[in-house]
Amino acid sequence: MLAAVVLTADQFVKQLTIENLPYQEPVPVLGEFLQLYYVLNPGAAFSLGSEVTWIFTIALAVVASLIVWKAFGLNSRLWAIVLGLLLGGVLGNLTDRLFREPGFPVGHVVDMISMPWMMPAVFNVADIFIVTGMISVALLVVSGVGFDGVREKDREASATDADAEGAADAAPATGAEER
Repeated sequence: MLAAVVLTADQFVKQLTIENLPYQEPVPVLGEFLQLYYVLNPGAAFSLGSEVTWIFTIALAVVASLIVWKAFGLNSRLWAIVLGLLLGGVLGNLTDRLFREPGFPVGHVVDMISMPWMMPAVFNVADIFIVTGMISVALLVVSGVGFDGVREKDREASATDADAEGAADAAPATGAEER
């Protein structure tokens, strides 16, 4: 569900961009801090790899497939949210690669958000969810949260408690207990 919301928002903003923004002309929103700047990106970040756009299409399709596959085994609401938002971003740019000019599977991605003070890149709504999704995945992995929602250290503590409990149950009875 979250993926569908992100995909819809991304494609809606891209359609508004195409219909309302001048091509490759900055439109200040908050001066130099935030600008709208409509470009078509044939490559990855900073238009890298624009000669091999089809590779990005394959990579996005593989990533989307892996996220969907992993989603079936999730028992963690947090992982479901993170992967849903990430999937929505991936599908947003994959949709452009598949259905925008110059054609399948080498379509150009519509970008429109520029923050020239921070970096020279122009990005879109899908990119925001991809970057924040990947940061969130990294944080979940580093903090040891499994796909079942249990932290690794809690799982280890639970296993240690179970081992101690099992050892106590298996201990031989002493003479004092038999009397």
